[in-house]
Order: sequence, then structure tokens, then C-alpha cells
Amino acid sequence: MRDVRDAWAAATAQVGKWRQPVVVQSVRSTAAATVAYVIALHLSPEPAPLTAPLTALLVVQVTLYATLTTSWRRVNSVVTGVVIAIGFSVLVGLTWWSLGLIILASLAVGHLVRVSEFVPEVAISAMLVLGVTRVGDTAWARVVETLIGAVVGLGTNVLFAPPVWVSEAAESIEDLARRIRQLMLRIGEEAAGRAPIEEATARLYEARRLDHDIVQVDAALRQAEDSLKLNPRVREGLLYRIVLRTGLDTLEICTVVLRVLARTLADFAKARDLQRWLEPETGAVLEQLLSEIGNAIVSFAVLVTTDVSRSAENAESRLAAELTTAAATRDKLAQLLLEEIQRDASQWQLRGAILTEVNRILDELDIEHRSRRLFEELDRSTREQRERRSRLTRLRQRMGVVRLPRRNHRASSGRST
Repeated sequence: MRDVRDAWAAATAQVGKWRQPVVVQSVRSTAAATVAYVIALHLSPEPAPLTAPLTALLVVQVTLYATLTTSWRRVNSVVTGVVIAIGFSVLVGLTWWSLGLIILASLAVGHLVRVSEFVPEVAISAMLVLGVTRVGDTAWARVVETLIGAVVGLGTNVLFAPPVWVSEAAESIEDLARRIRQLMLRIGEEAAGRAPIEEATARLYEARRLDHDIVQVDAALRQAEDSLKLNPRVREGLLYRIVLRTGLDTLEICTVVLRVLARTLADFAKARDLQRWLEPETGAVLEQLLSEIGNAIVSFAVLVTTDVSRSAENAESRLAAELTTAAATRDKLAQLLLEEIQRDASQWQLRGAILTEVNRILDELDIEHRSRRLFEELDRSTREQRERRSRLTRLRQRMGVVRLPRRNHRASSGRST
């Protein structure tokens, strides 16, 4: 029986791998490129119309929202690059100097046709097409192939919704929370002992490197947000986006405060030189507090990325319990720091800064604080949607398009019959 369960678990895991967004996106891209090639075989006079699958491959590598909002610039950049490549292939062909010249010309023309962020794609498309284009090829055949690839790529994104990248963004957020926790544990261990100034400075550099991690997580979250917009397979996409975005904002604030805490401890270690930064009991309590806060940050990330109601309730209960424990430890630390200041007030501002910074992190992780933030973001998003609808209504009124209420429309239909 155990073997059957193990086999079933392995099979389920294998199926789960095939449902990963990376696999789904690869299958979609391959299918779009193949369909574009088959259609181009019947419509293009070229024996090997590779421009069509190349264009489809470039167009289909976006989310549905990006396709509908930036498809014109993307298709424009691809067509422009293809036209430039056609001209170079007819005139000079592919040489080392023509390759450099086509890159320069593509970048310049890309700015002229205003394709915005897709300027590099003009040069990429030109180089790719130039590689498969020979002198004497029919220019119109290449244009037809490009249009076929663009239509197939757009149709693929409209008919078959791109994958949702929420799970990847959730994993990035949880990994960031775990890295923050590991850094907190190291800082706590050094604060409890007699670490040299070099180690305190190293922790400060590690805290600064977390900024780069946040940039990567933000990129993954932006991709997830785009995959949720206008996706027919996703319900309540706005709520998902707000929950993930506010969660990342909270972790970013905690990272900034942690960097400030690392700087405070580094200054404290420098001021104390070879002496202990804190008294043994105070250092032990600070180590315990940072460990508890680190656990709470991981629980907060799990709460943010959990979409099942029961699991979310469990994560919220665990976070509340960890915050309560950390608050009690914080109060104990505050008393010990006060006693140290009463005995030696030479670095009272640094001791006070330590307490202020851990307080700020606890406040950011507070459940009530997060609930208020979610309501504020939901209200702001709802307000923006209402403003967009009102602008569309005013635009219809200016254009003379008046929509009758459904009831009046039925009444008028009944009178006409």
C-alpha cells in the first residue's frame, strides 16, 4: 500500500512539473511557431518561410495583458527589423561590417518609429531575419511571413491564455523572507557574543545586498501581475495582485529597517571596540528576539502567498502567536536596555535605536496594520476603476454614443412590434 501511495505521489509530482508555467509557455511558443510555419508554407512563395515562426516566437513570449496593451509596439518593432533586414540582404548580404551597420541602423530606426522599450527588439529581429535571408529573396514574401507570424502569435495569446506566474512570485517572496530570517539569526548570534567590527560590517553589507534580491522579486511579481490581468482563467485577479504587492512592500520595509539595525549594531561595535556590544543577558534576549522576528517574517510571507482559506487561517494564527511572543521578548529587551543606559549612558542613542528598529519591524508585521493597508489599496484600486469608467462614459457622450437603459430598450422594442 505504501508503494502505491509513493507511486501516486511521484506521478502527481510529475504531472505538476508539466503544469509549471515555464513548461506551458514553452509548449505555447512551440505550437505558435509551428502553426505559423505551416500557414506560411501555403501562403508564402518561399520554400522555407522561417520568418513566420521567428515572428510568432517573438510575439507569443508575453502575457495576455502585455499582448493587448503593447502588441502594436512589439509587432511594429518586429516588422521594422524585418524590413531593415530585407533591405540589407538584397543590397549587401551578411558580412561582419553589414552586421554592425544593421544593428546601428535598427537601433536608430527603432527610436524613430517610437517602439519604446522594444527598440532592442528591432535589432534582434533584423539580425535573426538577416541570418535566414539570402540575396535575391522576395521582399514581399518576408513581409507576408512576418504578418502571419504576428497574427498567429497574437491569436495564440488571445485564444489560449498565457500561464499564470503567481506560484513563481510566491516562491520568490518566501525565499526573500527566509533570507531575511537567516541574516537576522546571524546578526543576533554576533550581538550576543564578542564579534569583531569586521563581522558586524559584513552583516551590514549582507543587509545592503538584500536590496538586489528585492529588485528580482519585484520583477517576478510584475510578471505575475501582468499574467493575472485580463486572464479568463483567473478570478479575483485584483485581490491577488494587491495581496502580493502589499506583502512585498512590507518585506521591503522590513529589509530597510534591518539594514538600519545592522548599521546601528556596526556603529555600536565600533564604539565598544573589543568589549562586548551588550551585556550577556541583553545580547541573549536580542538574539532571541531577532530569531522570533525572523520566524514571524517567514510566517507573514506564507500568509501572503497562501490562497486556501483554511491554510490562510492557520498561517494567520501562527503569525499572531509569534508576534505576541516577540512583543513579550521586546518588552524584556526594553527593560534590559534601560538598565544598561542607567549604568552607562555613553551610547544611549544606539541602544535606543536598536529598540526603535525592532519595534518598527513588529509594527509592519502586525495583522491589523496589514488589514488596514489591504483595505486602503482595495479602495484606491476601486476608485481608479470608477474614474476610468467615468472617463469612458464622458468619451462616449462626447462622441454621441448614448446607451439606453435595458428596460427602456425593451419597452421601445415592444412598442415597435
